[in-house]
Amino acid sequence: MKRILIGGAILAGLWFTFGRAKPPQVVEAPPAAVVSVASERDAPRQDAVPRPHVFTMNGYEIRILAQFGLTARALSVSSYRTGREADLSPLEVAFGWGRMSETPVTDRLSISQSSRWYYWRYEGEPPIPRREIETSSANMHLIPADAGVARTLDKIRKGQIVKLSGYLVEVKAKDGWGWRSSLTRDDTGQGSCEVIFVQSVDAS
Repeated sequence: MKRILIGGAILAGLWFTFGRAKPPQVVEAPPAAVVSVASERDAPRQDAVPRPHVFTMNGYEIRILAQFGLTARALSVSSYRTGREADLSPLEVAFGWGRMSETPVTDRLSISQSSRWYYWRYEGEPPIPRREIETSSANMHLIPADAGVARTLDKIRKGQIVKLSGYLVEVKAKDGWGWRSSLTRDDTGQGSCEVIFVQSVDAS
């Protein structure tokens, strides 16, 4: 029994040391994005950036691609503590807007996340057209701009209406690794997820 307890303590210590999300350390952060969406009935909003901006966070170079804002329902929430992406984004949320924010629709779908992907399934006929499901929902990787935003993001739960704003970004590492956000809500498959530097968030 003692060996089991000691082993458990060692594993807990390793997780505490290596498995925790890194706190945001941002150098030369961009100005606050000025974009908002009034209701989950509306599609996310994407605007051009007023000027190019590159900054660093946790040792990665980040380039802003577009201003971004949404109000949407959290369909599924997943946390990550390992992997390159977790250095920046410890949380991702599958969001739904328009009819994909309505409970009678989402109750007929089986929604899940795994390995930074978002999945949905249904039995029989889909509750709304498949293409509408694809273009009214998305898996979004959330990069908190500061510790306060990180704490609020960590409180998001399935079913909540979430309002956030920030930037769609491209991430680069010195060893050549990269991560780039989608710039459209119409795509699917590899590269279709949004990577968002979140500056403001409210969940209810």
